[in-house]
Amino acid sequence: MVAMNAFTPSPEADSAPLPDAEVLYQQLCALLQPLRGPQTQLVGITSGGAWMARRLQHQWGLDHVGIISTALHRDDFAQRGLSRAEQTSLPFAVDGSHILLLDDVLHTGRSIRAALNEIFDFGRPASVQLAVLVDRGGRELPIEATVAAARMQLPDTQSLTLQQDSNARFSFCLRTHSSDDTAPLPAH
Repeated sequence: MVAMNAFTPSPEADSAPLPDAEVLYQQLCALLQPLRGPQTQLVGITSGGAWMARRLQHQWGLDHVGIISTALHRDDFAQRGLSRAEQTSLPFAVDGSHILLLDDVLHTGRSIRAALNEIFDFGRPASVQLAVLVDRGGRELPIEATVAAARMQLPDTQSLTLQQDSNARFSFCLRTHSSDDTAPLPAH
């Protein structure tokens, strides 16, 4: 895996400095260039990965990008239910394609597993490579990003979320949950 930056915020502080999401996005764009080929299809996982895919679509002048919803393949579906997130749209033939899958934060690997299941519902790609802004460790499944703009360690009581403003600029939000919270943390 290619990773640019290592960043470790203070585990006890919500106000710890967060990496600059815009800087990481630009670094990720540079890291993705060698992975681009004429048959590469860009697919973003809702919501952060989809935002990144759409922005890359404009930057790179692509005709289309795919969007993946993991809602129907999540292993915590019974707890979360069906989300209001955007539904899957893959405007290309999946069979034999080379997919570059984008997500904002990689944590347990469960969202990536769900995204792969969704992709395979549409066909059998020749390859799938994963690119993320942040790999925060804590994997529960044997999933690894091909490219990560940054790596950081966070306690399980914290979640890192990508946000997008009205000008399509990215920022991160760090949320702390008490260790006795019964609500599950979002898993990426």
